[in-house]
Amino acid sequence: MDNKEKKHPSIFEPFALFLNIVTAILGAIIGMQIVTTLGVTPNTAIIGALVAMLIARIPITIFKKYKSVHRQNIVQTSISSATFGAANSLLIPIGIPYVMGATELVVPMLIGAALAMFVDAAILYKIFDSKLFPASGTWAPGVATAESILAGDKGGKRAALLGVGTAIGLIGSYFKISMSAFGVAFIGNIWALTMFGIGLMIRQYSIPWFNMDVNKLFIAHGVMIGAGIIALIQAGLLIFSKQKNNVIQKGHDEVAAASEERALTVPINKARKALGIGFIAYLVIALIIAIIGGIMTQMSLGMLLGFILFAAFAAFVHELIVGIAAMHSGWFPAFAVAFITLLFGMMIGFPPLALALLAGFSAATGPAFADMGYDLKTGYILRGNGEDKEFELHGRKQQYVTGMIAFGVALLTVVFTYKGYFSQNMVPPIDKVYASTIKAGASPEIAMQLLLWAIPGAIVQLIGGPKRQLGVMFATGLLIATPNACWAVLVGILIRVIVLKVKGKEAEKSMSILAAGFIAGDALYSFFNSVFKIKK
Repeated sequence: MDNKEKKHPSIFEPFALFLNIVTAILGAIIGMQIVTTLGVTPNTAIIGALVAMLIARIPITIFKKYKSVHRQNIVQTSISSATFGAANSLLIPIGIPYVMGATELVVPMLIGAALAMFVDAAILYKIFDSKLFPASGTWAPGVATAESILAGDKGGKRAALLGVGTAIGLIGSYFKISMSAFGVAFIGNIWALTMFGIGLMIRQYSIPWFNMDVNKLFIAHGVMIGAGIIALIQAGLLIFSKQKNNVIQKGHDEVAAASEERALTVPINKARKALGIGFIAYLVIALIIAIIGGIMTQMSLGMLLGFILFAAFAAFVHELIVGIAAMHSGWFPAFAVAFITLLFGMMIGFPPLALALLAGFSAATGPAFADMGYDLKTGYILRGNGEDKEFELHGRKQQYVTGMIAFGVALLTVVFTYKGYFSQNMVPPIDKVYASTIKAGASPEIAMQLLLWAIPGAIVQLIGGPKRQLGVMFATGLLIATPNACWAVLVGILIRVIVLKVKGKEAEKSMSILAAGFIAGDALYSFFNSVFKIKK
């Protein structure tokens, strides 16, 4: 294990706790400011890592402790969790009832969204490094942050490669090239990312090539529904598959599967239990939202029970789909998947205020799940890729506690500032889309489109299987409108294939460090560009 320490640093060391609360406040403010002005949330994990590295250079004894990569990891976990927690898990949900003019629902929505955020992150922590969400998964932003911290710690060739990659990432981003997409192409599953790239291409060129908009016609949403249903069935089969108890197994594949299962730190029975408890928690939160939101009086008993069950199920599915997309691509289409939940709720016939709470509840799950996955991947790499199981599990727990504290800080920050944002009409732009959709109402034509395009989504997902997630990745591409990201992904994959053919497997490590630099450069450029735009 690199950078050996006998015991993982604790978040409860007085200075560590103080520093992480300060960075969490900073992260929450950054997230809220940027999501209300630009509609996006920046990845601040790299910023947190840089802050920790700079602190380590201050010639005071208490700061020298931050030369530890594990302390730097705790700082980046804190700022990253607070950024996504405040912006995506809290401010976006409470903005929906506000935009609809139902200001009395803002506080009930905030309570429900906060509870959902904590449950969301807890579920990921409990199932991270299980068959469903293995630590060996791509989690590209997590890789980028880990490589940045390791480069600062070790220097040498690793630092040089990362520096070159970061410089290329900054330059490419300046010229409006999606360098995150380019970087992910060198790290993730080639098949999954090829489908992601094709989806991105169809989204960008559907109007000039086919004279139709895949987004406005709900084609992208339909494909995600079909792929998502199959992905859910595949996840269910993994969760409920019987584990083999026999010690000696015949056949290479069975031995490899058994070896892989032993290498995972979370056995499937524990993951199964965590998901079951998580679903019950979502049922309780949906009931709380219905009670304090006052929507019980608007619905019959049957519809109220339907609302609670549907809201819990939608939140549960939302986090799994968002998590799968985040693990494989580095993107999480939380807005779009929450929008699908909203469309289904409209077709069922829930009243407008119930729909507002439903959309907010669904939107609150997923972002914390995905971000916790990125942060735990960073820690997993820094702790030696699970080489020392006890050290890995202890470090993972410290990150989890750090993230929960950061979410608490994010909640308090939102509580004290949201009125100021809303009074200036600073609301996340996506909330206006949700509100206008609720006001417009559902139509049989939309239902037909969703049903029709769910079929190819389901077929593609079936073909790819649970490891490649081709259908979900294709749908994720269709839902994301980042200009020219398709070319960045597909060209990156082509370069990767050529380099591997010429140089062989030994080139993979160097490519992954360079790719981490591309992603880090893109994150840095996006962050500072966003801050500069806000100041202007």
